[in-house]
Amino acid sequence: MKFLAVHPSPLMYTKVFLRLEPLGLELVAETARRHGCQTRLIDLQTESHQDLARLLEDWQPDVVAFSLNYLANVPEVIDLAKFTKTRLPHSFVFIGGHSASFTAEELLEHGEGKIDAILKGEGESGLPLLLQAIKEDRENVHYVPGVVTPRGEGSQPTFVSDLDNLSPARDLIKYRKKYFLGTMDPCASIEFSRGCPWDCSFCSAWTFYGRSYRVMSPEKVLEEMERIREPGVFIVDDVAFIQEKLGFQIGEAIARKGIKKEYYLETRGDVLLRNQDVFKFWKELGMRYMFLGIESIDAEGLEKYRKRIDLSRNFEALEFARSLGIQVAINIIADTDWDHERFRVIRQWCKEVPEIVNISVNTPYPGTESWLTESRNLTTHDYRLFDIQHAVLPTRLPLDEFYAELVETQRVMFTKHMGWTAMRGMSKIIAGNLMRGQTNFVRNLWKFDKVFNPALQLADHKSPIQYQMKPPVRDVRHASAKALSKSLYIHQPLGRSSRQLDAETEKFVDQSRGVLSEKSIG
Repeated sequence: MKFLAVHPSPLMYTKVFLRLEPLGLELVAETARRHGCQTRLIDLQTESHQDLARLLEDWQPDVVAFSLNYLANVPEVIDLAKFTKTRLPHSFVFIGGHSASFTAEELLEHGEGKIDAILKGEGESGLPLLLQAIKEDRENVHYVPGVVTPRGEGSQPTFVSDLDNLSPARDLIKYRKKYFLGTMDPCASIEFSRGCPWDCSFCSAWTFYGRSYRVMSPEKVLEEMERIREPGVFIVDDVAFIQEKLGFQIGEAIARKGIKKEYYLETRGDVLLRNQDVFKFWKELGMRYMFLGIESIDAEGLEKYRKRIDLSRNFEALEFARSLGIQVAINIIADTDWDHERFRVIRQWCKEVPEIVNISVNTPYPGTESWLTESRNLTTHDYRLFDIQHAVLPTRLPLDEFYAELVETQRVMFTKHMGWTAMRGMSKIIAGNLMRGQTNFVRNLWKFDKVFNPALQLADHKSPIQYQMKPPVRDVRHASAKALSKSLYIHQPLGRSSRQLDAETEKFVDQSRGVLSEKSIG
């Protein structure tokens, strides 16, 4: 059986600052290959729709799997799925991924019979049974756990039994040198853990994984690291090094092998402060960049996004990150309620701090609690605008003024860190990249004004809408959004048993969530 895995095109932010290898789809592709499929993968971040059309025509795959992690890619993926089914009517076309899991029924409706199924949850777990059903009993694939079809839905999706059993099919990527993250050019991706034990209101990682948290063994991480040829590595964990001991074990294994890389990772401020020694150790190993999800520079904002970390602790974490002598990036969520003065204050603060500051727009997504509480106020149901760079909630300012302020704030930060003055400080890094033939970062420096443009963003709101997303339907059996959030879970929560955390770390997570007793653990 021929299996083709397809990743959609890049979104707005990734057209300038980064382009990451499709690690999740590589893991799914390797799963298909291990189960006897002839397997190929095409990434439309680096190849074209015409390339996909030629591949479909020349190779005639039996199964075509589309990855859908980002909501803004929905229209493209639906159109490509319909195109594929029209060209290859006997093929089995399905969609999987994070956003697909939360929007399964409406995707099938949009597909108008051209999408055979949606695979919810972890693809590596559900795919083997789906492939078996496609081969042996295609009419009854809807009985497979995690599968949704027009005929029905299977039982709850299951977890991969052991992350150590997984490996990405990196060899199937045609243009590996086109993946980069800032000056880390080229850059590969790797995961050390999966899931998140916290429950921020704007995030759907915890509702997808049922507040589970699983880890790879140091031995498995080392095995995967030895296969990576790129000098830069992005550790994709939602929160890196929650457990200090495991972070040391992985780092020590890498050090013993003499592996030399540059690393980029993401973590929380309270985790950084709790496990300072392991982050110091990783600085010695090659950690050059760290992303902290600060989200807000005031207590009111932190409370709104339920970060549950004191403002003072956030700034303390920033001070410690600075002391490591690495490049620190932070995220601030721009609320649509901001006025001219608020944007001015944020711009001034961004100029005064040494960190790279990314501004994203407050956006309720399916699978998040904010989707339940704020989606009733949506000003659009256009999937394409749900990319954290467009306003989908009512703005206090006229929309054109909001975008003007937003882009001006982003431009201030771009100029500060990627303008000509900043480039002089990175001249050695850039020269080294160019000597290796790596031009991704340099080429994208001139794309900012073409991508981040208030007029273009405003025009996006007037673009004809072919596919409209559906707001959630309130279930009167649930008295509150918190109670209703239980219905958002893709993988149902299994409590403490699903989190590979030592007792002290579990206690730390609960305290940071405001949980006072074991009975409250979800």
